Amino acid sequence: MNDSLVIIPTYNERENAELIIRKVFSLPKLFDVLIIDDGSPDGTADVVRGLQHEFQGRLHLEERRGKLGLGTAYIHGFRWALAHGYGYIFEMDADFSHNPDDLIRLYEACAVEGHDMAIGSRYITGVNVVNWPMDRVLMSWFASAYVRFITGMPIMDATAGFKCYTARVLSAILENKIRFVGYAFQIEMKWLAFKYGFRIKEVPIIFTDRTRGASKMSKGIFKEALLGVVQMKVDSWFRRFPQRGPQSTAAAPSPTAATPAGETR
Repeated sequence: MNDSLVIIPTYNERENAELIIRKVFSLPKLFDVLIIDDGSPDGTADVVRGLQHEFQGRLHLEERRGKLGLGTAYIHGFRWALAHGYGYIFEMDADFSHNPDDLIRLYEACAVEGHDMAIGSRYITGVNVVNWPMDRVLMSWFASAYVRFITGMPIMDATAGFKCYTARVLSAILENKIRFVGYAFQIEMKWLAFKYGFRIKEVPIIFTDRTRGASKMSKGIFKEALLGVVQMKVDSWFRRFPQRGPQSTAAAPSPTAATPAGETR
Protein backbone atom coordinates (compact mmCIF):
# COMPACT_ATOMS: atom_id res chain seq x y z
CA MET A 1 0.00 0.00 0.00
CA ASN A 2 1.17 3.53 -0.78
CA ASP A 3 2.10 5.50 2.36
CA SER A 4 1.10 8.99 1.15
CA LEU A 5 -2.25 10.63 0.48
CA VAL A 6 -2.84 14.10 -0.98
CA ILE A 7 -6.16 15.65 0.09
CA ILE A 8 -7.56 18.25 -2.30
CA PRO A 9 -10.84 20.00 -1.39
CA THR A 10 -12.82 21.26 -4.38
CA TYR A 11 -15.69 23.59 -5.05
CA ASN A 12 -16.20 24.60 -8.69
CA GLU A 13 -12.75 23.43 -9.79
CA ARG A 14 -13.76 21.69 -13.02
CA GLU A 15 -11.10 23.63 -14.95
CA ASN A 16 -8.32 22.45 -12.64
CA ALA A 17 -9.41 19.02 -11.39
CA GLU A 18 -8.06 16.77 -14.15
CA LEU A 19 -4.88 18.82 -14.56
CA ILE A 20 -3.95 18.72 -10.87
CA ILE A 21 -4.78 15.00 -10.55
CA ARG A 22 -2.67 14.05 -13.56
CA LYS A 23 0.20 16.20 -12.35
CA VAL A 24 0.28 14.55 -8.92
CA PHE A 25 0.19 11.09 -10.48
CA SER A 26 3.07 12.00 -12.82
CA LEU A 27 5.50 12.60 -9.94
CA PRO A 28 8.36 10.13 -9.41
CA LYS A 29 7.16 9.53 -5.82
CA LEU A 30 3.85 7.67 -5.60
CA PHE A 31 1.00 9.62 -4.03
CA ASP A 32 -2.64 8.65 -3.78
CA VAL A 33 -5.23 11.45 -4.13
CA LEU A 34 -8.46 12.07 -2.23
CA ILE A 35 -10.79 14.73 -3.65
CA ILE A 36 -13.32 16.16 -1.18
CA ASP A 37 -15.98 17.84 -3.30
CA ASP A 38 -18.62 20.04 -1.70
CA GLY A 39 -21.38 19.55 -4.24
CA SER A 40 -19.75 21.65 -6.97
CA PRO A 41 -22.50 22.80 -9.35
CA ASP A 42 -19.97 22.95 -12.21
CA GLY A 43 -19.57 19.15 -12.26
CA THR A 44 -16.13 18.87 -10.66
CA ALA A 45 -17.07 15.50 -9.13
CA ASP A 46 -18.08 14.18 -12.56
CA VAL A 47 -14.58 14.92 -13.85
CA VAL A 48 -13.04 13.04 -10.94
CA ARG A 49 -15.35 10.06 -11.36
CA GLY A 50 -14.41 9.92 -15.02
CA LEU A 51 -10.74 9.51 -14.06
CA GLN A 52 -11.19 6.88 -11.37
CA HIS A 53 -11.18 3.95 -13.80
CA GLU A 54 -7.82 5.15 -15.15
CA PHE A 55 -6.30 5.54 -11.68
CA GLN A 56 -8.11 2.69 -9.97
CA GLY A 57 -7.19 2.32 -6.30
CA ARG A 58 -5.21 5.57 -6.26
CA LEU A 59 -7.85 8.26 -6.94
CA HIS A 60 -10.59 8.54 -4.34
CA LEU A 61 -13.64 10.81 -4.16
CA GLU A 62 -15.73 11.86 -1.18
CA GLU A 63 -18.77 13.97 -2.03
CA ARG A 64 -20.53 16.21 0.46
CA ARG A 65 -23.80 18.08 0.09
CA GLY A 66 -23.27 21.80 -0.08
CA LYS A 67 -20.35 24.11 0.62
CA LEU A 68 -19.47 23.20 4.22
CA GLY A 69 -16.13 24.97 4.56
CA LEU A 70 -12.46 24.25 3.97
CA GLY A 71 -11.73 23.17 7.52
CA THR A 72 -14.50 20.57 7.67
CA ALA A 73 -13.43 19.23 4.26
CA TYR A 74 -9.91 18.65 5.52
CA ILE A 75 -11.11 17.12 8.79
CA HIS A 76 -13.27 14.71 6.78
CA GLY A 77 -10.24 13.87 4.65
CA PHE A 78 -7.90 13.47 7.62
CA ARG A 79 -10.23 10.99 9.30
CA TRP A 80 -10.59 9.08 6.03
CA ALA A 81 -6.80 8.95 5.63
CA LEU A 82 -6.21 7.67 9.16
CA ALA A 83 -8.94 5.05 8.75
CA HIS A 84 -7.21 3.81 5.59
CA GLY A 85 -3.77 3.59 7.18
CA TYR A 86 -1.80 6.35 5.43
CA GLY A 87 1.38 7.46 7.20
CA TYR A 88 1.86 10.84 5.48
CA ILE A 89 -1.13 13.04 4.73
CA PHE A 90 -0.92 16.20 2.64
CA GLU A 91 -3.23 19.15 2.12
CA MET A 92 -3.06 21.09 -1.12
CA ASP A 93 -5.17 23.48 -3.20
CA ALA A 94 -6.61 22.40 -6.54
CA ASP A 95 -5.71 25.59 -8.40
CA PHE A 96 -1.91 25.11 -8.85
CA SER A 97 -1.11 27.92 -6.40
CA HIS A 98 0.75 25.07 -4.68
CA ASN A 99 3.25 23.43 -7.03
CA PRO A 100 2.71 19.64 -6.92
CA ASP A 101 6.46 19.13 -7.45
CA ASP A 102 6.96 20.43 -3.90
CA LEU A 103 5.03 17.47 -2.48
CA ILE A 104 8.24 15.46 -2.68
CA ARG A 105 10.19 18.04 -0.64
CA LEU A 106 7.47 18.12 2.02
CA TYR A 107 7.46 14.31 2.12
CA GLU A 108 11.24 14.17 2.54
CA ALA A 109 11.12 16.71 5.38
CA CYS A 110 8.95 14.26 7.32
CA ALA A 111 9.86 10.78 6.04
CA VAL A 112 13.62 11.32 5.63
CA GLU A 113 14.48 14.17 8.02
CA GLY A 114 12.10 13.02 10.75
CA HIS A 115 9.88 16.07 11.21
CA ASP A 116 6.30 15.60 12.32
CA MET A 117 4.86 18.37 10.14
CA ALA A 118 6.24 20.14 7.06
CA ILE A 119 4.83 23.48 5.91
CA GLY A 120 5.19 24.82 2.39
CA SER A 121 6.23 28.31 3.44
CA ARG A 122 5.94 31.47 1.37
CA TYR A 123 7.88 33.58 3.86
CA ILE A 124 10.71 31.53 5.37
CA THR A 125 13.20 32.87 2.79
CA GLY A 126 11.65 36.27 2.07
CA VAL A 127 8.36 36.83 0.23
CA ASN A 128 7.88 34.17 -2.45
CA VAL A 129 4.47 35.02 -3.93
CA VAL A 130 3.71 35.45 -7.64
CA ASN A 131 0.76 37.30 -9.21
CA TRP A 132 -0.80 38.59 -6.00
CA PRO A 133 -1.64 42.32 -5.74
CA MET A 134 0.51 44.10 -3.17
CA ASP A 135 -2.36 44.65 -0.73
CA ARG A 136 -3.01 40.91 -0.54
CA VAL A 137 0.69 40.13 -0.08
CA LEU A 138 0.86 42.63 2.78
CA MET A 139 -2.35 41.30 4.33
CA SER A 140 -1.01 37.74 4.28
CA TRP A 141 2.46 38.64 5.57
CA PHE A 142 1.13 40.80 8.40
CA ALA A 143 -1.41 38.12 9.30
CA SER A 144 1.45 35.72 9.97
CA ALA A 145 3.34 38.39 11.92
CA TYR A 146 0.21 39.01 13.98
CA VAL A 147 -0.11 35.27 14.72
CA ARG A 148 3.52 35.11 15.87
CA PHE A 149 3.02 38.15 18.12
CA ILE A 150 -0.17 36.87 19.77
CA THR A 151 0.74 33.19 20.13
CA GLY A 152 4.53 33.14 20.35
CA MET A 153 4.50 30.41 17.71
CA PRO A 154 7.75 30.81 15.68
CA ILE A 155 6.27 29.99 12.27
CA MET A 156 6.84 32.49 9.48
CA ASP A 157 3.86 31.37 7.35
CA ALA A 158 1.15 30.67 9.90
CA THR A 159 -1.69 30.76 7.35
CA ALA A 160 -0.07 28.39 4.83
CA GLY A 161 -2.35 25.73 3.41
CA PHE A 162 0.26 23.44 1.80
CA LYS A 163 1.38 20.89 4.38
CA CYS A 164 2.46 17.36 5.16
CA TYR A 165 1.37 15.74 8.41
CA THR A 166 2.44 12.43 9.83
CA ALA A 167 -0.40 10.20 10.98
CA ARG A 168 0.94 10.63 14.53
CA VAL A 169 0.36 14.39 14.45
CA LEU A 170 -3.14 14.15 13.01
CA SER A 171 -4.17 11.48 15.51
CA ALA A 172 -3.19 13.83 18.36
CA ILE A 173 -4.73 16.95 16.82
CA LEU A 174 -8.03 15.27 16.03
CA GLU A 175 -8.52 14.40 19.67
CA ASN A 176 -9.51 18.08 19.89
CA LYS A 177 -12.60 19.76 18.51
CA ILE A 178 -11.35 21.89 15.61
CA ARG A 179 -13.46 25.00 15.87
CA PHE A 180 -12.57 27.01 12.78
CA VAL A 181 -13.56 26.32 9.19
CA GLY A 182 -11.92 29.07 7.12
CA TYR A 183 -8.59 30.91 7.17
CA ALA A 184 -8.17 30.32 10.90
CA PHE A 185 -8.34 26.56 10.41
CA GLN A 186 -4.81 26.58 8.99
CA ILE A 187 -3.55 28.52 12.02
CA GLU A 188 -5.34 26.27 14.50
CA MET A 189 -3.80 23.09 13.05
CA LYS A 190 -0.28 24.53 13.39
CA TRP A 191 -1.06 25.87 16.85
CA LEU A 192 -2.13 22.46 18.15
CA ALA A 193 0.90 20.74 16.61
CA PHE A 194 3.14 23.36 18.21
CA LYS A 195 1.49 23.11 21.63
CA TYR A 196 1.80 19.32 21.61
CA GLY A 197 5.54 19.70 21.00
CA PHE A 198 5.72 18.16 17.55
CA ARG A 199 8.72 18.96 15.38
CA ILE A 200 7.75 21.33 12.56
CA LYS A 201 9.76 22.45 9.53
CA GLU A 202 9.00 25.22 7.06
CA VAL A 203 10.05 24.26 3.53
CA PRO A 204 10.45 27.25 1.18
CA ILE A 205 8.09 27.26 -1.79
CA ILE A 206 7.00 29.73 -4.46
CA PHE A 207 3.26 30.42 -4.26
CA THR A 208 1.60 31.35 -7.57
CA ASP A 209 -1.91 32.78 -7.60
CA ARG A 210 -4.52 30.80 -9.49
CA THR A 211 -4.89 31.37 -13.23
CA ARG A 212 -8.17 29.41 -13.61
CA GLY A 213 -11.35 29.65 -11.56
CA ALA A 214 -12.28 32.07 -8.78
CA SER A 215 -10.69 32.67 -5.39
CA LYS A 216 -12.69 31.56 -2.32
CA MET A 217 -11.19 34.23 -0.01
CA SER A 218 -13.59 36.63 1.72
CA LYS A 219 -13.48 39.33 4.40
CA GLY A 220 -15.45 37.08 6.75
CA ILE A 221 -12.79 34.35 6.53
CA PHE A 222 -10.05 36.87 7.31
CA LYS A 223 -12.01 38.29 10.25
CA GLU A 224 -12.42 34.78 11.67
CA ALA A 225 -8.65 34.41 11.65
CA LEU A 226 -7.98 37.72 13.42
CA LEU A 227 -10.42 37.00 16.24
CA GLY A 228 -9.72 33.28 16.33
CA VAL A 229 -6.02 33.72 17.12
CA VAL A 230 -6.83 35.64 20.30
CA GLN A 231 -9.42 33.04 21.28
CA MET A 232 -6.92 30.19 20.78
CA LYS A 233 -4.32 31.93 22.92
CA VAL A 234 -6.72 32.71 25.75
CA ASP A 235 -8.14 29.18 25.74
CA SER A 236 -4.63 27.75 26.01
CA TRP A 237 -4.20 29.41 29.42
CA PHE A 238 -6.85 27.10 30.85
CA ARG A 239 -5.82 23.71 29.47
CA ARG A 240 -2.88 21.34 29.41
CA PHE A 241 -1.21 20.06 26.25
CA PRO A 242 0.55 16.75 27.01
CA GLN A 243 3.80 16.63 25.05
CA ARG A 244 3.61 14.21 22.13
CA GLY A 245 6.71 15.36 20.22
CA PRO A 246 10.48 15.11 20.90
CA GLN A 247 10.22 17.04 24.19
CA SER A 248 8.22 14.21 25.73
CA THR A 249 11.05 11.69 25.34
CA ALA A 250 14.22 13.78 25.18
CA ALA A 251 15.76 16.64 27.11
CA ALA A 252 14.88 20.09 25.87
CA PRO A 253 17.66 21.92 23.98
CA SER A 254 19.78 24.32 25.97
CA PRO A 255 18.87 28.02 25.70
CA THR A 256 21.97 28.62 23.58
CA ALA A 257 21.41 25.72 21.19
CA ALA A 258 20.90 26.79 17.59
CA THR A 259 17.74 25.73 15.77
CA PRO A 260 18.18 25.25 12.00
CA ALA A 261 16.35 27.78 9.83
CA GLY A 262 12.79 26.77 9.17
CA GLU A 263 12.52 24.40 12.12
CA THR A 264 10.24 24.75 15.10
CA ARG A 265 10.69 22.52 18.11
